[in-house]
Amino acid sequence: MDRAQKEKVVEELGQIFESSGVVVVAHYAGMTVAQMQDLRAKMREVGGSVRVAKNKLAKIALEGKPAAKMGDLLTGMTVLAFSEDPVAAAKVCEAYSKGNDKFQILGGAMGGEVLDTAGVKAVASMPSREELIAQIVSCIGAPASNIAGAIGAPASNIASILSTIEEKAAA
Repeated sequence: MDRAQKEKVVEELGQIFESSGVVVVAHYAGMTVAQMQDLRAKMREVGGSVRVAKNKLAKIALEGKPAAKMGDLLTGMTVLAFSEDPVAAAKVCEAYSKGNDKFQILGGAMGGEVLDTAGVKAVASMPSREELIAQIVSCIGAPASNIAGAIGAPASNIASILSTIEEKAAA
């Protein structure tokens, strides 16, 4: 890799560290190509991506960034998993590490906050953006359905009372 290619990689990694909601660093020593492709596919499904880069270039890309302390995690065979959604990459990595003992989460970064392994697990347990939106919509919709039920209930009660009175009068 010549100097121009290295500069391009450092620039791309810098963009990843700045624009991603979460970046997870993990060891992947011993994983097969098929396992790595499976991880990449699962990450793509949630809008994330996986990147293997030289640790030295990643450390250079981290210089001056809010999560620069994450450089301490970059030792050995590391892979970077990242996504714009602040919890998507963490969820996929956490789930994948449970099924593959060769994939070990070291930590990561969420914005300017450096996370350890427990921090990544905590982020993975948070609801995703879509889940949060669904919860908010259900909270907003619940009062409206309660009002509609309250308004409709007396009419149905009156109708049943009238039909009972009619039945008694007919009898």
